[in-house]
Amino acid sequence: MDKILDSILPWIPSNSRVLDLACGDGSLLENLQRIHQVNGYGLEIDEKSILECIKKGINVIEQDLDTGLNNFSDNCFDSVIMSQALQEMRHPHFLLGEMLRVGRECIITFPNFGHWSARCQLLFLGKMPVTRQLAYQWYETPNIHFFTYRDFKILCEAQKIRILHYDCVAEGYPDVYLKKIFPNLFTQTAIFHLSL
Repeated sequence: MDKILDSILPWIPSNSRVLDLACGDGSLLENLQRIHQVNGYGLEIDEKSILECIKKGINVIEQDLDTGLNNFSDNCFDSVIMSQALQEMRHPHFLLGEMLRVGRECIITFPNFGHWSARCQLLFLGKMPVTRQLAYQWYETPNIHFFTYRDFKILCEAQKIRILHYDCVAEGYPDVYLKKIFPNLFTQTAIFHLSL
């Protein structure tokens, strides 16, 4: 979370209006409120996570994101964030469009299924990969869409979405040295800052 927070902080203006989708326990929004004094709201479906948000004083609404964001008007937020959950959505391309409808900009983070360790597990072990970013066995994973850094860039191009910034998060050797040269192979977590 710290590396993701460090990456997105420069992209979120102080005192801006932020919507955090699939906000979990509200930690990201809590940090943004503390550091940038954002006016933030979180959307979450898990009851335990909602209770954690309430304990932290985070404004949270229970909502199934697969139904869209019809309860929000156009451009009512400066930034809409979705961290590590787009791959769990039934129609990620639809939700991405909704994010850019209700927000002037959006920030997406996701695990890169094209990382070399995932490829090696498929190639040499013949089984679905389990890594720090992909921590579930195939039969219990919430991930229903397996896409790569490159796949996401192609989706943005197809939907005429501008990539304002991006960052590649990686740990260990050789990833930290090669992530900018070969992002599809060495990025563990991809972070994109987008607008129309």
